[in-house]
Amino acid sequence: MVGLKIKEYLDAKGIKYSYLAEKTGMPMNILSPTLNGKRKLSAEEYFIICEALGVSAEIFSPEGEERGD
Repeated sequence: MVGLKIKEYLDAKGIKYSYLAEKTGMPMNILSPTLNGKRKLSAEEYFIICEALGVSAEIFSPEGEERGD
């Protein structure tokens, strides 16, 4: 899931989830389950996160993953 890829990126870069929550305006009770794969990430939230991290939207694309919508 994309949320898990974002979590891996944050962990690898040493970025705290609270920092991302503050930058995006997403509350931790929404952000945390999203990053742990327990909540689906909306397209709008995805683009907000990418913008907050200063990365291209393609960086977390689920290439090669089967979509289980």
